[in-house]
Amino acid sequence: MAATSWFFEPGHTGAQFKARHMMVTYVRGQIKNIHGSIDVDPDKPENARIEATLDATGVYTGEPNRDAHLRSADFFDVEHHPTWTFTGTRVAQVSATEFDVTGELTIRGTTRPVTLAVTYLGQWDTPWWENGQNLGPRRRAGFVAATRINRHDFGVSWNDLVDRGGVVVSDMIDVTVDVEAVLETTKPSNDRISRE
Repeated sequence: MAATSWFFEPGHTGAQFKARHMMVTYVRGQIKNIHGSIDVDPDKPENARIEATLDATGVYTGEPNRDAHLRSADFFDVEHHPTWTFTGTRVAQVSATEFDVTGELTIRGTTRPVTLAVTYLGQWDTPWWENGQNLGPRRRAGFVAATRINRHDFGVSWNDLVDRGGVVVSDMIDVTVDVEAVLETTKPSNDRISRE
């Protein structure tokens, strides 16, 4: 089977993160507008290459003051580091639908190795809308990836103390990424916006 190239459909691709807050509960946030690509030979998935760019300026937790604090130099410093990137270069197949993807994650200008546990959700031929016209079908594939990172590894180190030696924000952050990828055609359109 020939190698294939896929691009992330940004309207249906997003990252969610979860941090422990005040030692008692979790705060969850998200980042949309993720752009990326996957180059893979289905017969040799271990050689796949994944590229992704996340727009950190759009971080959203549902609370405007907290979102502003996350964008500040205390946390993501989006004025100087507006994007995060991930480049996956090593793939290990765990089962028919599960893969460990290892690559380089860059947050706030700091790059560290990270391994994502990726589950392949399957693929389907679907409509593809451009300028009010269905130009489909286009083949889509779905993936969900999960990892846990230590935010201090990336210089995201603001914190404060609470009662009994606790902290406001946990060190470990759980990250989940949902990817909807679209198969490249021989003449890909410049307008890569689809509608449900």
